Amino acid sequence: MKHLSIIVLLWVLGFTSFAQTTEEEAVKTTINQLFEGMRKADTALVRQAFAKQNVMQTIVKGKDGKSIVRTESVDGFVKAVGTPHPEKYDERIVFTKVLVDANLASVWTDYKFYIGDKFSHCGVNSFQLFKGEEGWKIIYIIDTRRKEGCSDAVK
Repeated sequence: MKHLSIIVLLWVLGFTSFAQTTEEEAVKTTINQLFEGMRKADTALVRQAFAKQNVMQTIVKGKDGKSIVRTESVDGFVKAVGTPHPEKYDERIVFTKVLVDANLASVWTDYKFYIGDKFSHCGVNSFQLFKGEEGWKIIYIIDTRRKEGCSDAVK
């Protein structure tokens, strides 16, 4: 009986780990969809990654050199992605941390941003996602942007 209990416990732990991995992969798929849409200038793909209610922010240095939080609209972002531009927008990310609990996910990614083949800046993205009837959608994103200290970021 003791062996049966151990087998059942290992099966439950294995199933839980598999379910968690599956959810993490689904979350990553949504985030990758956003960046694939950016590379392809595909506004429909970008828009599908976001929930209808969302917040988009960035932390930047103001003209006075002090850090500020700037709120941007997803509509404006989608419009910028879809506006014809000669070079592709290529944000290269590495998933540093993915946490999932029920229908909430929190994701941290390091990134380097390129316009065509030219390096622009690097930083970190922090995403919050919600899983509803349409699957995982981004409800909040905030990022940092800098040009220094990027050698350790994504290759």
